[in-house]
Amino acid sequence: MSIFEYNGSAVVAMVGKNCFAIASDRRLGVQLQTIATDFQRVFKIHDKLYIGLSGLATDAQTLYQRLVFRHKLYQLREERDMKPETFASLVSALLYEKR
Repeated sequence: MSIFEYNGSAVVAMVGKNCFAIASDRRLGVQLQTIATDFQRVFKIHDKLYIGLSGLATDAQTLYQRLVFRHKLYQLREERDMKPETFASLVSALLYEKR
């Protein structure tokens, strides 16, 4: 793959006993040109739900918006907050349907 075709980024996560960490690069670029160095790739869905999205910026933003929508819909229907395991299943289903 040529650097001129690369639209990716890096997101790394780890979990401990009572903690977690998500790290990402913050570069937004087009080919070799850097547009911004403060682009958000780690998003807060709820107090206990965070997600790191890499790849093309527009795809990450669209996926984030869909996840927020589905999370709010879940809260309205179930009248409770979504558990992390349920959220993981939601992300998996959303990504798989676009395959």
